[in-house]
Amino acid sequence: MAPRVLIGQFMHETNTFSSQPTGYDAFERVLLHEGPAMVTALRGTNSETAGFLAVADAQGWEVVPSLAAIATPAGPVTRDAWDRLGLAIARTAAEKGPFDGVLLALHGAMVTELDDDAEGALLEAVRAAVGPDVPIGMTLDLHANVSDRMAALSNVICPYRTYPHIDMAEVGERCATLIGDAMAGRTRPRTVIARRALAEGFDQGRTDAGPMLEALARAQAAEAKPGILTTSVCAGFSSSDIAFMGPSVAVSYDAGVDGAEAAARGIAEELMDFCWATREYEGNIYLTPDQAAAEAKAHETGAVRPLVVADYADNPGGGAYGDATELLRAMLDARLDNACFGAMVDGEAAAALHAAGKGATVTLAVGGKVDPRFGGHPLTLTGVVERLTDGKFVCDGPMWRGIAKSFGKTGVLRVGGVRILIVTNGMQITDVQQFRHAGIDPTAMATIGLKSMQHFRAAYQPLADKVLVCDTGALCSPDVRKRPFKRLRRPIWPLDPVA
Repeated sequence: MAPRVLIGQFMHETNTFSSQPTGYDAFERVLLHEGPAMVTALRGTNSETAGFLAVADAQGWEVVPSLAAIATPAGPVTRDAWDRLGLAIARTAAEKGPFDGVLLALHGAMVTELDDDAEGALLEAVRAAVGPDVPIGMTLDLHANVSDRMAALSNVICPYRTYPHIDMAEVGERCATLIGDAMAGRTRPRTVIARRALAEGFDQGRTDAGPMLEALARAQAAEAKPGILTTSVCAGFSSSDIAFMGPSVAVSYDAGVDGAEAAARGIAEELMDFCWATREYEGNIYLTPDQAAAEAKAHETGAVRPLVVADYADNPGGGAYGDATELLRAMLDARLDNACFGAMVDGEAAAALHAAGKGATVTLAVGGKVDPRFGGHPLTLTGVVERLTDGKFVCDGPMWRGIAKSFGKTGVLRVGGVRILIVTNGMQITDVQQFRHAGIDPTAMATIGLKSMQHFRAAYQPLADKVLVCDTGALCSPDVRKRPFKRLRRPIWPLDPVA
């Protein structure tokens, strides 16, 4: 008989400092498919589930799909969403077994109203359903906060090895292949983990330059050692106020190979020593919004390719509110002639644009409505409604290629020479279709202002003349020392002096 494999995807990066809880509706707005619908929606896309399915098809497994759910980062996942989504995967495991293997696509930094270690709780529930001997593999985001419970309950951990994240399907295939070996009895995978007194490390995990590249090269080289199956380097997610937050290295090894466990522990500790040694490396230079806007104005003269200005601090992909106004204010003050800005998350303003209609001249308050302390107060703007859309688009860039997404009700307000993309659903800019679906061609702009930390680089750096990064003081401001931690283990660098 063909092996029966349970697959599920439940992903959220929880910013515990956000005042906006993540309910069931937040998953409905981004991605939610149950049962066979998840297979139809995700097969062939750049997703972990697509990677699982590719290996399952090649090896002739019987796949039992539970659900796939993703929400934009925000505050803790509600009890209701956890029961209807996370525990639904565990219920499928209990009701539709027995299973020969389990493959889960998780984030690794989810916090619920019930548990700071949501992935550990999910693994615990699934493990209780399938038994102690069924191999469980999970993919994780490179920014996972990996707990001891997660390492103990899973057999194989496979995080992304790119930031911007562009290897989701590849990671799914790697994880599924390793679980296939375990199901066939070729390996007996187990996982060990190491961490340090670090809240941040590996330069926040960026893989276009810096210490993460060296760490990943060492990790891959270590996999040549006998019994080492895969080495997982995670940068952690520092907007999460939980005890075990921070970078980690998890090594999955074959318990059937003599000396493999000791070798795995040595690899994990050595890589975390490297993380400690490079902890002060910072690859970004953070400008103020006014500095960035002034450089953008100077760039307009003779511009052939766009200047990209990223609002690092107001990244919805890190749980920021997406409505910070400081960069937009600076761009307008600089009187830029040919610029776009997005996405401003303001459902009230988007609805007002739709009510006014295309071509109307309107005056309205834009942005700064969730908490003006983080990134600026609302701006009262007068402009022309240039385009109205339903916010739906299909990604065609390196990150989410083939996956349909929606900003919800969306409009473009042109104020002087700046086109402002105003949306209902929060989402960081990762794909050119986010602007193009609303009639804005980023390649025709002299300046592109966007809300993202690093993921934008996959699609936008190739078309840019230059990239600038600014700190608007929004919720994901890069200085971790400003966050009011209460549950994080202490002492920890850089919040405390640590020997």
